[in-house]
Amino acid sequence: MTPLVLLPGMMCDARLYGPQIAALSGSYPILCAPIGGHDTMTALANEVLAHAPPRFALAGLSMGGIVAMEILRQAAERVSGLALLDTNPLAELDEVKARRTPQIQAAKKGGLRTVMAEEMKPNYLTDGPNRATILDLCMDMAMGLGADVFVNQSIALRDRPDQSETLRNYTRKTLILCGRDDALCPVSRHELMHELVPDSRLEIIEQAGHLPTLEQPEKTTAALRRWLEAI
Repeated sequence: MTPLVLLPGMMCDARLYGPQIAALSGSYPILCAPIGGHDTMTALANEVLAHAPPRFALAGLSMGGIVAMEILRQAAERVSGLALLDTNPLAELDEVKARRTPQIQAAKKGGLRTVMAEEMKPNYLTDGPNRATILDLCMDMAMGLGADVFVNQSIALRDRPDQSETLRNYTRKTLILCGRDDALCPVSRHELMHELVPDSRLEIIEQAGHLPTLEQPEKTTAALRRWLEAI
């Protein structure tokens, strides 16, 4: 049975995948790996690989997807299938890089909660009945991880490479999934990844933004299950 390694998004932990872990853990061994201990994509991917099974299916959301692409660059032979959720294969734009420094400085001075509340959380979700509950969970995950993780992740994201060529060279079953209303990683980015990856399936989750694992958990779990069964 193929083990599944899950990589959470920036300032998220395993609770980002809570519904999927509950639904799939009876069928697949699941490991949710932390991605906050280093400030480069290379080192973050190295740490995941050091603790992962010899071969595994790999799924990452947002920053987790970016780390997943770096894992693919380093050790594609170990990845039996790939799922990229609400993520971006490109290097960071200069205008986004410029926003990182004040955010990092604020977090270092004790302002992480304000950074998350004012600059990041409002971009995460579409409107929906569970929006407030999910935003509260996002804040709880972020504050639990703390400022050091925020700084590491911000620097790693700022300095990340373009992974387009990595995706072009990957030939195993790949799921590319995103929320229809994702403002951070729009549908167009996922259409690009679908074009790059030879054996990929694109799924758009309606009535979801950047976190479909929580906004539309049943639809997202069903898509992941179809992908795992196809590997």
